[in-house]
Amino acid sequence: MSEELDLSPPEVPEPTLLESILRYGLFLGAIFQLICILAVIMPSSKSHDQEETESTESKTGEQMKKAKGAAPQIRQKQKKESKKKR
Repeated sequence: MSEELDLSPPEVPEPTLLESILRYGLFLGAIFQLICILAVIMPSSKSHDQEETESTESKTGEQMKKAKGAAPQIRQKQKKESKKKR
């Protein structure tokens, strides 16, 4: 143990341009993924309210179409029954 311990910092080569671009690209990708996950978990209240109103409007429109569609079918049945009676 007569040798002295080398306590100097290890020699680390300077990062190349490609390594720097890769590091920052991965960092930005991670931030983007976190933003996307948060957007799915906590949707904005505006879009949620609009979806609810659109869904109720489409339901009432479908119900009106069904009601209009049912009336001609009843008339056709009455016509067929009247033809059978003759």
